[in-house]
Amino acid sequence: MMPATHALIVIDVQNDFCPGGALAVTGGADIVPGINALMDEFACVVLTQDWHPAGHSSFASSHAGRDPFTTIDAPYGPQVLWPDHCVQGTGGAAFRPDLRTDAAQMIVRKGFNPAVDSYSAFFENDHRTPTGLDGYLRTRGIERLTLVGLATDFCVNFSAVDGARLGYEVEVRQELCRAIDLDGSLAAAQAGMRDAGVTLL
Repeated sequence: MMPATHALIVIDVQNDFCPGGALAVTGGADIVPGINALMDEFACVVLTQDWHPAGHSSFASSHAGRDPFTTIDAPYGPQVLWPDHCVQGTGGAAFRPDLRTDAAQMIVRKGFNPAVDSYSAFFENDHRTPTGLDGYLRTRGIERLTLVGLATDFCVNFSAVDGARLGYEVEVRQELCRAIDLDGSLAAAQAGMRDAGVTLL
């Protein structure tokens, strides 16, 4: 059992990010059994959930003439445009049915602001608006984080880097993550996480 100061953060293991979903990550469902087993080692387990309103500004369908996986300049910086995914209340936004959601003490929903996307479990993409996760972890006395989930190069990456910048000791279990790898985004994310002091296992 891990010390009580060590939390497991499970990032976005949702139907739309798994095979058959609107933004499927190759092998996304394969990591679920390993994540479920890992939960038994942690007294503090947190799940994150992408939770977009219909017509979210990060959806390519919200921008006439723009295709998914292209990038726009949003007021808060570059924003990849995605296929519509994880729309609030839909089956795609639901957690994978084989994920042990009952093991979690907290669920952090992110991306619900229609004007700002939110990759990180800690901040929206403006890098200023907090999700509340940091406050929760600090009141629990958490000092160290293990991150798993989807996708390595986006939401896991942003969460890990923000966690390290907030002063947590952060590790990413890469065998329990899967990546989109959009134009080299995986290698860039791995380098950025290492530069931020994140341990990649």
